[in-house]
Amino acid sequence: MYEIKRDDLSGSEIAALIGEHLHSMYLHSPPESVHALDLDKLKGPGITFWSAWNGEELAGCGALKELDALHAEIKSMKTSSAYLRKGVARSLLQYLIDEARKRGYHKLSLETGSMAAFNPARRLYEAFGFQYCEPFSDYSEDPNSVFMTLDL
Repeated sequence: MYEIKRDDLSGSEIAALIGEHLHSMYLHSPPESVHALDLDKLKGPGITFWSAWNGEELAGCGALKELDALHAEIKSMKTSSAYLRKGVARSLLQYLIDEARKRGYHKLSLETGSMAAFNPARRLYEAFGFQYCEPFSDYSEDPNSVFMTLDL
């Protein structure tokens, strides 16, 4: 239903969606607990970014960050407000999982918020088999964060 394509983060639509994502993270989390990446950091080494489109309309986005040869992290999963509850996040998450498997990763992890505003995201990840885990990579314990992982 949605066309998911690799994105170079140069378009105004994606810049606006990432801005909305960052605003939302700071709205619901204290600054020290916000781990979302801005446009410049999303262009960094080891990160591949995709956007989901419905025709000419941006529906959502997501990224994979390689942590090592066998482990990747999901970053910047965001659905455009006009497409909430229309299967965008589910489509993107399945795409990212499939891509992680193609790349040979054995594990896919993520960090998300612990507050009620993040309940829909946690339910989605749980539905795909993600399990709660200890902090990974450079993360540390944080009451405002939860960590999840999926063995591929």
